Amino acid sequence: MSTFLLIHGAWHSGRCWDRVVPLLESAGHRVYAPSLTGYGDKAHLLSPEVGLDTHVEDIVKLLHEEELTEVTLVGHSYAGLVISSVANDVPERVAHMVYLDAMVPEHGEAAIDVQPMTRHLIDRAEASDSGWRIPPLPEMPPPFGLFGVTDPADVAWLRAMLTDQPVRCLRQPVRLDNPAVDAIPRTHIHCAVKPEGIARRPVPALQPNGSPARVWELPTGHDCMITMPTELSELLLRVGG
Repeated sequence: MSTFLLIHGAWHSGRCWDRVVPLLESAGHRVYAPSLTGYGDKAHLLSPEVGLDTHVEDIVKLLHEEELTEVTLVGHSYAGLVISSVANDVPERVAHMVYLDAMVPEHGEAAIDVQPMTRHLIDRAEASDSGWRIPPLPEMPPPFGLFGVTDPADVAWLRAMLTDQPVRCLRQPVRLDNPAVDAIPRTHIHCAVKPEGIARRPVPALQPNGSPARVWELPTGHDCMITMPTELSELLLRVGG
């Protein structure tokens, strides 16, 4: 039995994994899909003080409280930053890191470094009345839809779970200064359907531990856990199952 810890991206909540969790559990594995501070059942905790460090603390605390080891950490989108810092803090508890259409940082980088378009979102938020919160991105015409989701029923379900994103999350840098983190295997899963202007940092041919990088691609938009849950689950089982 393996343990999967699925971490949602910006604006989302742990509910975005609802179609993936039962598929992994039915294969005999233990699965956690929490909502980070400020989202889902923790939306009431949203504040200007919520940042990347808050979300890293959420996951490290969960790992300790549930006494989890040999965990496959899956980070979607912004959560690529989260799993990177979590692995840096507790590498002894992480067996594998999966960057799911995610930001892949170097030590000291923030979201604004990895995905420059976030700087425009921050500038707009800081010029607004609130100054610290970024509303969810708008729905786009097909095939891009709302975070890659185009089915009307799925769009409505997704929209109901979205929450504003604190600017602090996108400004705080990642910590990757623990040499032990380099030994943790990594897998990258890319979603192929991208709006123009969304750049993806190339994956190095070799992982930090010197082994070949593993890269998979799904022919769908960003929220593949909603649009292709079966195919995503199969890939995750190949990685951590």
